[in-house]
Amino acid sequence: MKFPDHAELDAARDIVRAVVPATPAYAWPLLRERLGTEVIVKHENHTPTGAFKVRGGLVYFDRLARREPDCPGVVSATRGNHGQSVALAAARNGIPATIVVPQGNSREKNAAMRALGATLIEHGDDFQESREHAGRLAAEGGLHMVPSFHRDLILGVATYWMELFTAHPELEVVFVPIGLGSGICSAIVARQVLGLKCAIIGVVSELAPAYALSFAAGRAIEAPVSTLLADGMACRTPDAESLEMIIAHMDDVVQVSDDQVAGAMKIYFVATHNVAEGAGAAPLAAALANPQLVRGRRVGLPLCGGNVDHDVFAEVLLRPLPG
Repeated sequence: MKFPDHAELDAARDIVRAVVPATPAYAWPLLRERLGTEVIVKHENHTPTGAFKVRGGLVYFDRLARREPDCPGVVSATRGNHGQSVALAAARNGIPATIVVPQGNSREKNAAMRALGATLIEHGDDFQESREHAGRLAAEGGLHMVPSFHRDLILGVATYWMELFTAHPELEVVFVPIGLGSGICSAIVARQVLGLKCAIIGVVSELAPAYALSFAAGRAIEAPVSTLLADGMACRTPDAESLEMIIAHMDDVVQVSDDQVAGAMKIYFVATHNVAEGAGAAPLAAALANPQLVRGRRVGLPLCGGNVDHDVFAEVLLRPLPG
């Protein structure tokens, strides 16, 4: 992928800001105590869809409307946050949207996508099967297939990293969850454009380790997915373009367990009174599990989403607080 320049990211920021104000970045004292170092949390759980993905959708659809003013409709696949982004941005541009989700997907994310105007279809046992079905629907219906990874999505998502890195250029390491790569590749883009040296550590679920295995091997490796809590990282097949960028520019990848993610979700609530979904809490889980990567360094953590079903979150809050 051709890296954007500062002017292109500024243009993306203007598109995003029409809907999403700059989100806060706070240094929470109780998190500093737990990690033993300075930590800044970027609150992407405060966007209109409760997650960072909305930024990418706004830029993607702004450009799609210019390229294809007569677009009859779009289709995409998601576990939830990308779908909310597509639904919101499509509605703003007057384009019908169909979203495919796996069977048993988050009920509340499904409801949010419908409320934003999308037609929802449940198909497949995991995201990969949903994505393949969405591709078939696009081909059969002459619809535009919105991918989960695309340069225009990266431009939008990079606006939150530009906000964080511009406000806190002193950060020395950030932990970023990996789904299909838009979040972490956007961090890479922002670091490159600003000329920073901050280390970028990818985070995956040990129950969805495809990107960790692929990063270690230097090539794409599929892996089964069994995580339920970290559904935003439930990737079986790495995206080729995002993997190429990750291998070339990322510093490391670490894995976290569902128990560690649940612990981080509870810590976020106790320490900040913010709700974090599984993928949103994964960076904190990784930082807590890898003290050698944070000791003596200024740490950035994206709380990239707060869209967790209430019954799941209730179970998390009933767990003992990690020591």
